Amino acid sequence: MQHSSFNFKIGAAVGKFIDFFHFPFKKFCTAQFFRYSVCGAANTVFSWIIYWFLYNFIYDKQVFDLGFIAFTPHIAAFFTQLPITFCTGFWLNRYVSFSESELRGRIQIVRYLMIVIACILINYAGLKLFVEVLHIYPTPSQMLNTVITTIFSFFSQKYFSFKA
Repeated sequence: MQHSSFNFKIGAAVGKFIDFFHFPFKKFCTAQFFRYSVCGAANTVFSWIIYWFLYNFIYDKQVFDLGFIAFTPHIAAFFTQLPITFCTGFWLNRYVSFSESELRGRIQIVRYLMIVIACILINYAGLKLFVEVLHIYPTPSQMLNTVITTIFSFFSQKYFSFKA
């Protein structure tokens, strides 16, 4: 199947750029996992920047009142940045990390959403377990959760959402 669309061309260029930095990590991970990790880290940093901007400048640290429901500024910023970074994360996965998948885009996006929701639930359950049951400090617990959800997400995206 030939991929001549603009998105695939840009995705291939981004992938080649990331691959340039893979060499020192070849012993530890595949090129695909390296791409996935770099894209995920970039999307995470992007989400932090968007969140900061929304919280500080759009919502101006004030309650966002819709008349029938009000959101604290940190929750409003979270709900606003989530669809943006969902879209950028999907794009990066589809066109950079797992571009060899021939599944239709609408199938991929539904499956991607399912995995994102699963990761949110795993993160929630993991924090409850590590912090409240095992009494591990929150920051190391979140770090451990990040490792667990990254591995789960990679294999889920590779073999389910974007399977080749």
